[in-house]
Amino acid sequence: MKTFIYPNFEKKNALSCALSVCDILSDAGVEIFADEKYKSELCSKKVTFGKISDVIKECGMVIAIGGDGTIIKAAAVASPYNIPVLGINSGRLGFLAAIEHSQLDLLQSVIDGRYYTEERMMIKIRHISEKSDKTYTAVNDIVIFRKDTKLGDFSIYLDSDAVTEIRADGVVFSTPTGSTAHALSAGGAIIEPDTECIEFVPICSHSLFARPIIFSCLKDITLKHSSKADDVFFTVDGEENILFLKDDKLVISKSEIKMKLVQIEGNSFFNTVNKKLMQSIKGER
Repeated sequence: MKTFIYPNFEKKNALSCALSVCDILSDAGVEIFADEKYKSELCSKKVTFGKISDVIKECGMVIAIGGDGTIIKAAAVASPYNIPVLGINSGRLGFLAAIEHSQLDLLQSVIDGRYYTEERMMIKIRHISEKSDKTYTAVNDIVIFRKDTKLGDFSIYLDSDAVTEIRADGVVFSTPTGSTAHALSAGGAIIEPDTECIEFVPICSHSLFARPIIFSCLKDITLKHSSKADDVFFTVDGEENILFLKDDKLVISKSEIKMKLVQIEGNSFFNTVNKKLMQSIKGER
């Protein structure tokens, strides 16, 4: 078995966790690979280093060590090669993680093959402008917004049919996986991750009748805006802010690529919801 370690050493406990993971994998005879930029942190372990694009495709699993953002970034790299991602949480929430940093004994279950993989739908975003036509892929969501919490005017179409026009601070288009992220904070529904759909959620809409919508993933969703100022942006999975001009359009659809998440037997989606999303209500930190 070959594994690729994808850590985020900015997270608390991530370095000590990564070192322990390397020890456990090495003792089990698992080959370990990592990006060459982590040589200084992992040089004491039996790790083969190289460029991520060269070595990751040779591995049977990616182990992401960090928070949900780290797992999402790892999935973006691994999914085109159909490689499953095991998330180990060393961040705050770690909703997508199968193992907490304090539960590394559970890694033996993965080594022994006592795990399963969940396939999660991703969304494809085409940004069509006068000068270019670029495509992005999202694990969680795409968020469109105006700077400085200014209201924007957004128009949504399903194939060629007009769906709605709203005035809002922004809008979110989410995968089922992303329904527990930004979409949930904006008032959207929690969606079981194996459901295939696209959720639309307005952010602070200036209308009594603007409500979230669950779209089938069989059609294309097109978004346009009519704000005159050049201060409308979109971000894919919380990465860079990309300028979205008035004459541009975004076409959102189901991606051909799926994310594979490794899960331990006994874990379930709603167990995770109750355990992690109810923390503030229960007074846990």
